[in-house]
Amino acid sequence: MPKIFGREPALLLALVAAVVNGLPGLGVDLTSGEQAALNTAAATVVAIAIAVIVHDGLGAAILGLIQALGSLVIGFGFHWNTEQQAAVMLIATAAVAVWTRTQVTAPVPAKAPLPPLTAVSGDAYGG
Repeated sequence: MPKIFGREPALLLALVAAVVNGLPGLGVDLTSGEQAALNTAAATVVAIAIAVIVHDGLGAAILGLIQALGSLVIGFGFHWNTEQQAAVMLIATAAVAVWTRTQVTAPVPAKAPLPPLTAVSGDAYGG
């Protein structure tokens, strides 16, 4: 498992969750939905960090981050209907797909081109 800041990702997420869940006890007014949104955003950031470290699945991690950030802002009262949420994810997916296309190479080389067709003497029946 890759490490982030020298620590296991699960340990960092546990710290974030403890801080977020402990904030209301210190007088910070957070609903359970807001706490869940903050924890989701933290988990997504860690997932992206892992994707960057292992060089795999970065596009999916970026889309996850965008989705988590959408959940975060909605959790804090930003009002988007489902059509607006879908439109944002559609645009984000298209942008990540365009970017991914420039980053990916085929695992095998392209097939060699076929030799040009040449005329064959005689008729079609070998005569």
